[in-house]
Amino acid sequence: MIRPYFPSKPREPQPLRHTVLRRVQFDELDPLAIAWHGRYASYFEGARSELSQRYGIGYMDLFANGILAPIKVLHVDYARPLRFRDEISIEAILHFTESARINFEFAITDAEGRIATTGYSIQMMLDKQENVLLVPPPFYASFLSRWKSGELP
Repeated sequence: MIRPYFPSKPREPQPLRHTVLRRVQFDELDPLAIAWHGRYASYFEGARSELSQRYGIGYMDLFANGILAPIKVLHVDYARPLRFRDEISIEAILHFTESARINFEFAITDAEGRIATTGYSIQMMLDKQENVLLVPPPFYASFLSRWKSGELP
């Protein structure tokens, strides 16, 4: 990452990271034979989903605890195109915040380690009646507490 979208603040724990490896598939290409721009959200989602599941905060974990977490913002910066059969690494980076939101940053690199794409998403938290939460609910607050105290791998 050249410059983080969510800079760390003093006394915050380090971001949580997870990387997914994959190849660009034929059905992901546009007529110019490069990965269609709309596929990048799916690339990000795959890495975000795996990181979230690793820490027990995936969509279904949130839902089971009465939390909805829709995407509020999705931002993508394209640096270089991806082509058919390119081997890529998609890194999801979860940034700490004590707000009732989830801040993910993403970096896609090619096999040579060059940045192809970066981006971020912000998920807001709602209760099951779709009311915006102003503070993290107990389930997520517990996760944040474990993260801040260094209990997460």
